[in-house]
Amino acid sequence: MQQQDPVRGLILSGGGARAAYQVGVLSAMAEMVPRGERNPFPIICGTSAGALNAAALAANADNFRVAVRGLERVWSNITAEQVYRTEFFACLKGVLRWLFSGVATGRTPEKSALLDNTPLQRLLNLVINFRKISGNLDAGNLRALAITASNYGSGESVSFFQGHDELQEWTRARRLGKRSHIGVQHLLASAAIPILFPAEKVDGGFYGDGALRQLAPVSPALHLGASRLLVIGVSGNASAHHQRRLSGYPSMAQVLGHVLNSIFVDTLEGDVERLERINHTLGSVSERARKRNDIQLRQVEVLKIYPSEPIDEIAAEHVRELPRSVRFFLRGSGATRSPGASAMSYLLFQPGFTRTLLELGRKDALARADDIRAFLSEAPMGPKAISGESEPADAESA
Repeated sequence: MQQQDPVRGLILSGGGARAAYQVGVLSAMAEMVPRGERNPFPIICGTSAGALNAAALAANADNFRVAVRGLERVWSNITAEQVYRTEFFACLKGVLRWLFSGVATGRTPEKSALLDNTPLQRLLNLVINFRKISGNLDAGNLRALAITASNYGSGESVSFFQGHDELQEWTRARRLGKRSHIGVQHLLASAAIPILFPAEKVDGGFYGDGALRQLAPVSPALHLGASRLLVIGVSGNASAHHQRRLSGYPSMAQVLGHVLNSIFVDTLEGDVERLERINHTLGSVSERARKRNDIQLRQVEVLKIYPSEPIDEIAAEHVRELPRSVRFFLRGSGATRSPGASAMSYLLFQPGFTRTLLELGRKDALARADDIRAFLSEAPMGPKAISGESEPADAESA
């Protein structure tokens, strides 16, 4: 049976300012793609801040290097003021509105959150030409773009996708795929970290960060037809013996950081590991046995790249770059101290921090250059190319 060419999919996870790491990885990869070449990922899936990167890549899918260079410029120069309002009275208003919302009327006013992300909407409209997504789909430079957000009403994880006509919507337990025309509202919804940023209204429902209740982060790419996946995580989680030991009662920021990590990190890593285990099992089952027993699962090669250094520790070195007003309101939570830097890292949209993550992503990708070249080739990824962090995973029943 003739080997079909792989359909590559890119999965970009969430994590606020940590998403700069993803662009560093893509920057190194762009140098391995010929100049002027189109995007090597027909299927692009983004969640939370990863959705912003995904949409920008899709809008410029006709030229991969140009798309990545544009993202590099944005992340190299981004400031907190471009993402959320940082003036003292704006921060105070957000805190008071969130604390006392609904006290007088019994109803929570729209846009209630600690931070006002109006500047982010302006930034997204400035750097992403959403109309070009349709053009790239029509030109064959893209098969599908999927942006995942969490529906606060139904509790479902909804993957809004814009893609070729033959792609079908899907429904699974607590998650579904819905055809849509991707716009700025989808990105704002997917990146709306709960409590910090306000919910966004999309198609009549209110949505929050896509990492919430996203039980199967790999699933959208599989439903859209990917057979080879690149997963770029933003955890930077050190192994247990490297973790910082608590010397006292955990601060509010430490607890919040723990919660955010469980939302943005653990689900993706757990889903990839589960796919790897199933893939290993499928590898020991012959093709004949799979057909005889009507086994619907299929193997999908996966290359995963995660930060080689703890992002929490990097964030601790850059906390003072945040505007003074933001540090003032977060000081009491312990977020401005080193142990609470994990929570702060999600809000650290400052050039010093993001440029460090860009360099780290670039370094990690160059260290995996052989694996990446194998991923970009049409040939099957051999055992050497998929060893260690790039072992093959498989498609669960999506």
